[in-house]
Amino acid sequence: MGHKFTLVLSREITDEEGELLKEAGFSGATFATDTLPTDADVTVTKVDFDDTVTPSLAEAIETALETVKKVPDLTVPGLTVPAVPQPPAAEDGDVLVGEVVAETAGK
Repeated sequence: MGHKFTLVLSREITDEEGELLKEAGFSGATFATDTLPTDADVTVTKVDFDDTVTPSLAEAIETALETVKKVPDLTVPGLTVPAVPQPPAAEDGDVLVGEVVAETAGK
């Protein structure tokens, strides 16, 4: 499973800008046209990532944000990260393995 997240760019990008981003590190990303969540009249580009290479989600996001800076006048007004399922907690809470030591008389 990779690190999944979505960047909403500040505007709709051109084909040339899309190629630049792909060459700079967005090669596995999916580009789509959308509207700005805060203003439906503004057309933007949405970029979906499923990064299986970067060691952590934080590093994957940081790399993507740095890559966006390669395109002049382009920013990221939106970031979405889906919830990551966690394994179920143990029913008994944290269980420590050890040995019970009996108290000695006189203590």
